[in-house]
Amino acid sequence: MAFRQNSDKEPNIELFIKAGHDGENVGNCPFCQRLFMVLWLKGVKFTVTTVDMRKKPAELKDLAPGTNPPFLLYNGTLKTDFIKIEEFLEQMLAPPRYPHLSPVNKESFDVGADIFAKFSAFIKNSPNNSFQEKNLLREFKRLDDFLNSPLPEEIDHNSAETIAVSKRRFLDGDRLTLADCNLLPKLHVIRIAAKKYCDFDIPPQFTGVWRYLQNAYDREEFKQTCPADIEIEKAYFSVANKRK
Repeated sequence: MAFRQNSDKEPNIELFIKAGHDGENVGNCPFCQRLFMVLWLKGVKFTVTTVDMRKKPAELKDLAPGTNPPFLLYNGTLKTDFIKIEEFLEQMLAPPRYPHLSPVNKESFDVGADIFAKFSAFIKNSPNNSFQEKNLLREFKRLDDFLNSPLPEEIDHNSAETIAVSKRRFLDGDRLTLADCNLLPKLHVIRIAAKKYCDFDIPPQFTGVWRYLQNAYDREEFKQTCPADIEIEKAYFSVANKRK
């Protein structure tokens, strides 16, 4: 798949991501989806190659020996660390031609930092995981509180009206940022895998989290980069079978 802009001077970018169980479609890899979203949001032309990890092509073994997706070719130069890739893209694909995606508020990056680790502990210990469930719910509560709390830029100090609950669409405002590219793929995995193997739903009282997810699923940059539910379910099948 390729995404184009009308220019002959754009960099040549190829993103390699994990393939699904059919060896072709997008596989379960939040880090791959993170970079996929970043490139889409940048509005740059790029191609995506899915890599079947069961039979990695010889040319890819030569290109990135010992490296698992995601990795990237930028004008023929290999980039392999997904965090460094993200930093590199933010530096190289910069205004005025490409948008900056860094969040304004530091907490937008920090607020969901532990939620995936708490989910991993939760699903590995199911069904005897009430302690881990409390820890996971605590992280969701922290995220929900943040999403429902108005950001400084939402507060008009010259207005008599007080904003009690934020109406913003995403972590850092009404635009998707690097913070969303990091957190949303993980939340998608949690929603699918926890329901399948632990019958766990994100509680409806977490209205901020649900508003956030609904807004995200309305965006092509997120919805079209998500793996199919079955890919996530298959990825966690072995984890579920090893539970106590």
